Amino acid sequence: MVDNILRGHAHRFEPNDDINTDYIISGRYKFKIDDMNELAKHVMEDIAPDFASKVKPGDMIVGGRNFGCGSSREQAPRALKAAGVSAVLAKSYARIFYRNSFNVGLPVIECDTDWIADGEMMLIDLEKGRVSSETSGREATFSHLPKTMRILLNDGGLIPHLRKHGGFSFD
Repeated sequence: MVDNILRGHAHRFEPNDDINTDYIISGRYKFKIDDMNELAKHVMEDIAPDFASKVKPGDMIVGGRNFGCGSSREQAPRALKAAGVSAVLAKSYARIFYRNSFNVGLPVIECDTDWIADGEMMLIDLEKGRVSSETSGREATFSHLPKTMRILLNDGGLIPHLRKHGGFSFD
């Protein structure tokens, strides 16, 4: 289950466009390690070797355009979630990463991210469609998440949703 209010520090990578799934979790791990907690120890290490030791539960990743391009496997959003990442903020997403993230219960927010600096304390209000920085006082809005996606997040992802409802139920 995902809270409607998310709070954590921003982790911004440069360059931040086209962060692919192999940057999120390298292929040298994703096919050898099945334990998500173990895989989480290697998240983002090819572009930020110390990321896994710095990320705290609730922290957020800030990307640019086409975040999550590359492989269609769910290991990338699952490993981010296992590392404690509460959400990803980006200008746009590869569609398969976007959907996989909701399938595993990881909120992904499409919004302008140019104004978000690394390390800022961020607040996301999923209900109101607002992201703000407690550090700078700046804020932006984003389109409300589709009802289906909000339900999947509240249920913890697609599989927990199916178990809870015995099938698809988005009422």
